[in-house]
Amino acid sequence: MRTMPAASIVFAALALAACAANVANGARLPIEVTQTGLGDASNRRAGRILLGANTYELGQKVPLWASKVGPFSNPSETYEYTSLPFCTPTEGVKWKTLHLGEVVDANRMASTPYDIAYMVMRDKEPVCKKSLSSTELEAFRKAVREDWYFQMYVDDLPVWGFIGKTEQFITHGKSELRYFLFTHIEFDIKFNQDKVIEISLSTDPDLAVDISPNVTEAQVQFTFSVNWDQVKTRWEDRLKRYEKLPLNPVHLEIHWFSIINSCVTVLLLTGFLATILMRVLKSDFIKYSNDDPALDEDESGWKYVHGDVFRFPPHVNLFCAFIGTGTQIFYLSLFVFAFAFVGMFYPYNRGALYTVLIVMYALTASIAGYVAASYYRQMEGELWVRNILLTCFVYCGPFFLMFSFLNTVAIVYRSTAALPFGTIVIIILIWCVITIPLTVFGGIAGKNNKTEFLAPCRTNKYPREVPQLPWYRTAIPQMVMAGFLPFSAIYVELYYIFASVWGHKVYIIWSILFIVYMILMVVTAFITIALTYFQLSVEDHQWWWRSFLCGGSTGIFVYGYCFYYYFARSDMSGFMQTTFFFGYMLMVCFAFFLMLGTVGWRASLLFVRHIYRSIKCE
Repeated sequence: MRTMPAASIVFAALALAACAANVANGARLPIEVTQTGLGDASNRRAGRILLGANTYELGQKVPLWASKVGPFSNPSETYEYTSLPFCTPTEGVKWKTLHLGEVVDANRMASTPYDIAYMVMRDKEPVCKKSLSSTELEAFRKAVREDWYFQMYVDDLPVWGFIGKTEQFITHGKSELRYFLFTHIEFDIKFNQDKVIEISLSTDPDLAVDISPNVTEAQVQFTFSVNWDQVKTRWEDRLKRYEKLPLNPVHLEIHWFSIINSCVTVLLLTGFLATILMRVLKSDFIKYSNDDPALDEDESGWKYVHGDVFRFPPHVNLFCAFIGTGTQIFYLSLFVFAFAFVGMFYPYNRGALYTVLIVMYALTASIAGYVAASYYRQMEGELWVRNILLTCFVYCGPFFLMFSFLNTVAIVYRSTAALPFGTIVIIILIWCVITIPLTVFGGIAGKNNKTEFLAPCRTNKYPREVPQLPWYRTAIPQMVMAGFLPFSAIYVELYYIFASVWGHKVYIIWSILFIVYMILMVVTAFITIALTYFQLSVEDHQWWWRSFLCGGSTGIFVYGYCFYYYFARSDMSGFMQTTFFFGYMLMVCFAFFLMLGTVGWRASLLFVRHIYRSIKCE
């Protein structure tokens, strides 16, 4: 009977996820350039086959959906395609129903008047003729000036194009900047029997209309062409093109070399520290295992604090909530890698990543509740209800406040980055119906867990005073030392991740990312152990929070890298893009802080238990 609530909650989670797939509105594809990667092609192909292929007959209409428009340099600042005065269908604009992840990906699918019939050639076919007013011309001029692009989908394949172009003219010795609107689109579609294989889009610069500021009205004829070409490429292999787009300047071999070079450097430093630490520990074990009473009277070093080292930390409620949430995020990351390796996140299905993050975060909430409540009980905490509630809100609370602010900014900008009310309701329902009950269920299970805290030494009734330490032994300098080495293992990969999340590349090299992820875990654990040993060696027994802060300090380094990337490696600008970048990256780095802090503390706990179990403590 006790298992029924858990089963009901899991069933509700799956049902709610299915509802979210059918209710929410959004857009499917990520945007633009893919990065050459290494992955299991058979797994990725299997994932694609699950979607099923659309088949067409001669003359059957191939749907063309317009997703979004926006400044090319500001990937978060996107707007509906209909926000610009393009041609619209005579029967009115229809909106495609999309799943939860596609909505979060800030896309909206609108129908278009482009009549694409399967295997039917078209040459400069008129779409519509519009008389653009001064207001509409100014809207197009703004789009051309800010280098806006548009994104469309044909048979779930993405195509991109720019709204127009600017040219510099010299008239009577004066320089003049003119704006031109592209009015002709050409689709080149490749097919194999009854399936669409590949599509590309181009605009004709010779068919552009001058919309410079001196133009107050313009008659514009929008046209399009469609070319069909038969190929032998199988439908299962049609996404390989998106893995080899020419805009990618980095070859896989160079990428591997950079990663290996960084990892070897870090491993050499780690091995060097490990050798020194093992030698010192071996000497300490020999010294402290000696039964000579004279040595016991003259204790010094880490054995001297054996009566305080297992004294529970202050603010134990918050500490356990951090540990529980960090453990949940760690397992969430493993689930993301598992889905990636089975082909869930293939290039044009980027919205799936958001769906997995939302649903799996909800389903792994029981891990946070169980771990937090279990440690809280072991550390003799009594306010277990408060601990469970704190675990529910310790990450979701700040994230919700940040989301509310950023979503308000997007609403003011009328951007598609603003989630619709229905999508917000769905996410809140997932949190209220799944996340909170699972956290409570896990917390109750952790509270009832009979495991005792394993402490090899008895704790003294009164704590020893920590001796005065030099400045470089304090928390902040040690956090700097602890964060630098793990950060050096991942900084090469950070650029590609940022270029995917905050740019126009699609990240698919999950194998390399997993290797870097594992090295990050190992290096974080080891450097935290080393600093914990050095802290105990100077008779500072307050290692609990220090090990957590040192382990999580890499998240602070990553947030520092955000400033470098924003100002030196990107062209992002504007209030909305700036707030979205630094706001959401603050939440991501906070998640990193919790996860790596948990890894560092757990590694230090195992180490401390081991060294005090290996010596004679009274």
